[in-house]
Amino acid sequence: MPSESEISNKSEATATKEPLSFWLSFLALNTTVFIVSLDSTALAVAVPRITQDLHGTTLEAFWTNISFILAIVVTQPIHTSLSDVLGRKILLYAAFFFFGLGSIVFAGLGGGGLDVLSEIILADITTLKERLLYLGLYALPIAGGGVCGPLIGAAISEFVDWRRIDWINLPIIIVSVVLSIFSLHLRRPSDLLFRLMLARLYLMGTLLFAIGSTVFALPLSWAGFMYSWSPWRTILPLVIAEPVFPYRIFSNRMAVVTLVGATAHGAVLYSILLYILFFFQAVALETPFKSAVSVLPLGDGIIGLSIFGVVDVETIIPAIGVGTLFTILTIPMTANVKNVDDMGIVAGIIVSFRLFGALVGLAICSTVFNNVFEQRISSIVLSESLEALGDPREAIGFIPALRVLDLEPSMLVEVIDAYRLSMMAVFLTLVGIGEIGLFASVFTTRSSQSKERGWAGSN
Repeated sequence: MPSESEISNKSEATATKEPLSFWLSFLALNTTVFIVSLDSTALAVAVPRITQDLHGTTLEAFWTNISFILAIVVTQPIHTSLSDVLGRKILLYAAFFFFGLGSIVFAGLGGGGLDVLSEIILADITTLKERLLYLGLYALPIAGGGVCGPLIGAAISEFVDWRRIDWINLPIIIVSVVLSIFSLHLRRPSDLLFRLMLARLYLMGTLLFAIGSTVFALPLSWAGFMYSWSPWRTILPLVIAEPVFPYRIFSNRMAVVTLVGATAHGAVLYSILLYILFFFQAVALETPFKSAVSVLPLGDGIIGLSIFGVVDVETIIPAIGVGTLFTILTIPMTANVKNVDDMGIVAGIIVSFRLFGALVGLAICSTVFNNVFEQRISSIVLSESLEALGDPREAIGFIPALRVLDLEPSMLVEVIDAYRLSMMAVFLTLVGIGEIGLFASVFTTRSSQSKERGWAGSN
């Protein structure tokens, strides 16, 4: 029986002698997650302009992003489960099809599959010891899409038309599909394995998760704004909404620690990327494109830290945590998986929890912003040109007008201060969510990294 050192040396040798098909497959996966990351952030910077043009409310503005994330979240367990039954590539191509349709909901349905299946396939074609390196490289396109998305979205919305933002996906999708067709050679489950997996497929659970996620997000986003915390419209959905996952996922402490951390990571990451753009536009009175440029230091820090975890004095503090968590969060849970065949599905579940955290974080932050802004703006005697802000539902849609209205300096300062304090309340909320992840990390234990590849190979 080979020793642990021999197994380790074999894994390291394999990591350095991968065939060309492996690297093309890895490039295809990187391109895929880049598209999803780009699409999920490109629209965020244009939300105030979209809300103004369509005469939407603040709640509707927030749900522009929440609906996209919700569509991703509710489909990820389905893609994860079905990929074990039908094979990864069939589900991947279906996700490309839905994502290419382009609307927010359909893009979310496809984006959920692309996001989770890419990480599942990465887990399939690498060993646990190799995975730390590849996850670091894999985080580059995720963070890169987060940086490029606001810049491209802002440029299109400001100089062309925000309705054209989704068109940027098409050429990248074509490249990713071609790479996937010719480089991803994954083994499909046998007929026996197909029947066994089909018997284990918990369709009712995934359906309940989809319904539960929706009714869970609704009251979190409207509580204290459309309805107070006491009516049945708020309390009932929170009571009955209980997302369902297989119980074996929580069979050890490290699974719980990892999933709590992934949820907190998603909540902070996606919320801060959205609200910091709002902050620069509403408080600093920057154009969408200028606000996207102002966010670049955060994105650059995330990219560097997600790859190497390198910290220097020029790196801003939020990027330290957000960037490194892209790489290290997956390791504790996958290191404690008893069955190597579960590696792919566990990687998919971690992605699902990260996106579920984004859904919850965006919903909570929208409630915090709405309630604080309503309190602050109600204490200001508004001039005639600012009467629309008397209805807090117009807060986000009114942001573009702040840059062009001719207002008394004292009045402008008061209004900007209302936005500033509302944003600060959101950021403090994210600090609290981050502390939950910090507390969970205390219970992390050391595990072996000697795991072999799963059922799918790179050739």
